[in-house]
Amino acid sequence: MNHKIKSMVSSLATLTLSFSLLNACAGGGTMQSSSERRPVTTENSGEGCPVPTLPDASNLAVIKTLPDPFLGLDGHRITERDQWRCRRQETLQQVQQYESGIKPGKPERVSGRVSAKSVTVTVHHQGKTIEFNAPVTLPNAGQAPYPAIITLGPATLDSELLSDKGVAIISVDNNELGAQSGANSRGNGLFYDLYGKDHSASSMTAWAWGVSRLIDVLQESDEGLIAANRLAVTGCSRNGKGALLAGALDERVALTIPQESGAGGAVAWRVAQAMAEEGVNVQTLSHAAGEQPWFRAGFGSEFGNNKVTRLPFDHHQLMGLVAPRGLLVLDNDIDWLGPIPAYIGTSAAREIYRALGVEANIAYSENGGHRHCALPDHQRDLLEGFVNRFLLDRPGTTGIFRSTLAEEDAVAPWVEWTTPDLSESPD
Repeated sequence: MNHKIKSMVSSLATLTLSFSLLNACAGGGTMQSSSERRPVTTENSGEGCPVPTLPDASNLAVIKTLPDPFLGLDGHRITERDQWRCRRQETLQQVQQYESGIKPGKPERVSGRVSAKSVTVTVHHQGKTIEFNAPVTLPNAGQAPYPAIITLGPATLDSELLSDKGVAIISVDNNELGAQSGANSRGNGLFYDLYGKDHSASSMTAWAWGVSRLIDVLQESDEGLIAANRLAVTGCSRNGKGALLAGALDERVALTIPQESGAGGAVAWRVAQAMAEEGVNVQTLSHAAGEQPWFRAGFGSEFGNNKVTRLPFDHHQLMGLVAPRGLLVLDNDIDWLGPIPAYIGTSAAREIYRALGVEANIAYSENGGHRHCALPDHQRDLLEGFVNRFLLDRPGTTGIFRSTLAEEDAVAPWVEWTTPDLSESPD
């Protein structure tokens, strides 16, 4: 069977999400295999949903605990699965307006080339052209079309494990798309060459846009080398923040793996601020917003310090944008990274997965005892489990929550809402 035919077969048979999953308990796991599947070929399925005009930051209400992800902007809580798509779109718009800046849709023309060594992406828009190159490392096992992990910055997961499983690695130089060389580097990079230095998009949004354009090329390629419907995105530390945003903003990403992403990643802003006020050495919204152009201009001044409770969402909802797709949050016991607020944020995000009936599609692991951005042996089981399930369509261990620092019930004081059952659509 030639590459092109195999790619077509793979497109029909894979990148799928299971909707018949067992619940996973904190500290435990489940062995899951695929059942009911649906292909995901759209960047944003909620694009046509109406979203009301969002108020200025100064007119937002104070919400002291983690906001209710099921409470619509019309004041009504959603009760059916079919309502989640547009509720998700409301959150997506809030994230972009208040925190990340706007991610533009697909430009006028995206073209490129896919080879065994690289993916070249060329974007034409309103008379301007940019091009970037993403090196490819093919695995030493499996056969084309290969599933692939897109990594922002250096690869920090177990490359040998991935290669042995038949997973390719595609490396994106995210700094080329949007600079992160200090607070004064805002507006620098290929994205801004195309859209202008004053575009609202943060550097992380520029990275997410670049990942989406890379996926465009993979989808349209007839080389049959990479399975565009079996893709993951990852990154560590500052690049982990960007990986989470990229996975949240593009539904074609089957698996998102933010590693030690800290403030701006898996950390719940409100929890980090509360801990900082108690003397914990943890990065807060104010500090992160001033360190790099990771967020839109004005984010820190509008929501920093005691104003964080005016943010109408928190990062449990950013992670919830990934649902029902795979989300593996890898962490470390470094105070500054905020492992406790990350555990609490991810635990609250698990309620979104639970509502959709796919609780086993999310996991959190912080076991400590290793250097920053190193993958320890005790996290390889989850990496392998999620890769098996979401990239290889095989059984895998998922749904585990484990922390050496946070108690299982640490999320309870921060969640004042109840979780609805959205697992089935009405007849």
